[in-house]
Amino acid sequence: MNSSTKLTTTKKTAVCIFAHPDDEAFGPAGTIHKLTKKYDVYLLCATKGEIGKNSSNRKKNLSEVRADELRKSAKILGIKKVYFLGFVDGTLSNSLYHKLASSIEKHLKSLKPEIILTSNPNGGSGHIDHIVVSMVSSYLFERLAFVKKIMYTAMLREATDKWKKQEYFVYRPDGIKRSEVDEIVDVSDVWDTKIAAMKAHASQKHDYERIIEMRKDLPKEEYFIVRKRD
Repeated sequence: MNSSTKLTTTKKTAVCIFAHPDDEAFGPAGTIHKLTKKYDVYLLCATKGEIGKNSSNRKKNLSEVRADELRKSAKILGIKKVYFLGFVDGTLSNSLYHKLASSIEKHLKSLKPEIILTSNPNGGSGHIDHIVVSMVSSYLFERLAFVKKIMYTAMLREATDKWKKQEYFVYRPDGIKRSEVDEIVDVSDVWDTKIAAMKAHASQKHDYERIIEMRKDLPKEEYFIVRKRD
């Protein structure tokens, strides 16, 4: 082979779009990690989760703490880069739809993902920030023909029933039936990586401990509602 000849392999791209640090870990972390084996995966995070509770011993500004935690989680999962979009936790609403869409669209046009992975349209936990990010992601999926697939995280009803018994949320949407799921990803082989990514969010220990406990008797699977284009 000529010494000047180079063999290059170019992975396709996938982009995760979430509202807060920890959404990637507490949700589809196993699937994200598996995607990194075939795709260059990037993460767009609308806020830094600065309104959340801090369960860690770190005394830095919470937005800085949570940004650091997300970068650590991303490294564990194999995500190439995290982009923070600069919005304020808890403020995503109708008045910001187009500003958020413009920010996300700019990154998507640069990264040209084949796959988008985002929150459930009902917000999963019912969090308004999650709903807005999911809605804007759907809007951009319709606009950008190079995106061939959008994956919405989903929870089964048996999981959400457990959440409701904890009386943690004012309202939490029901999960879906297994028969309504479009894709099921077995993440049992990467479960330790998923847990490590969750624990990277040390300031949210109060949340990840509850999630781990809630999931201990459930299958080590992640669920998605999927839309595709040819």
